[in-house]
Amino acid sequence: MSTQLKLDSQSVIQTKHLCKSYGDKDTLVKALDDVTLDVKRGEFSAIVGPSGSGKSTLLQMIGGLDESDSGEIFLAGNNIADLSSSALTQYRRDHIGFIFQSYNLIPVLSAAENVEYIMLLQGIDKAERKERTFEILKQVGLIGRENRRPGQLSGGQQQRVAVARAMVSKPDIILADEPTANLDSKTGVELLDMMKELNEVHNMTFLFSTHDPKIMDRASRLIKMVDGKLTK
Repeated sequence: MSTQLKLDSQSVIQTKHLCKSYGDKDTLVKALDDVTLDVKRGEFSAIVGPSGSGKSTLLQMIGGLDESDSGEIFLAGNNIADLSSSALTQYRRDHIGFIFQSYNLIPVLSAAENVEYIMLLQGIDKAERKERTFEILKQVGLIGRENRRPGQLSGGQQQRVAVARAMVSKPDIILADEPTANLDSKTGVELLDMMKELNEVHNMTFLFSTHDPKIMDRASRLIKMVDGKLTK
């Protein structure tokens, strides 16, 4: 067990000297180069930078979807390196909501069933699952479409389902990787305004990886990256 950092009580994400490289010595690419970051609870922040700057890699590391070469990651005070594979899976399930560019919905499940699925894995009783699913689908404007499968929904509606699924389990952190990339401008604005409202109402921490100026305009903080490094 590594020594845990003394975290500020308001810190929900901390990375310390995080490094990640791909390739061998002839084609070595430093995706993350000594990245130290502190994100406070309730932030609506965006990691921004050119393609290949390390934005998505950093988000994946924070979410425990990939392993760093060195450095430490703390989520709500927990060093994820200290967690076994099964414990990390459970931690992601209970404390992190993911919103992906490609939606990652289960095609054979309805919108409501996709939202409810995480709570089913968490062992939440049926009555509460149904109530929370209805309320979050109402918040994202999908009442009347809850029984449709992903293939019967537009891209914007599928992303709303993805947002609802990420929010419904009441995680500490929402990680969103280019969530508006496949959406038209109007739908993207509606979705972002909805996420901003949910952030303000529920005080959940949102961390985006993005090129989208609309997200940057709404972010409480821009975290700039170039060549795997944080910059001013």
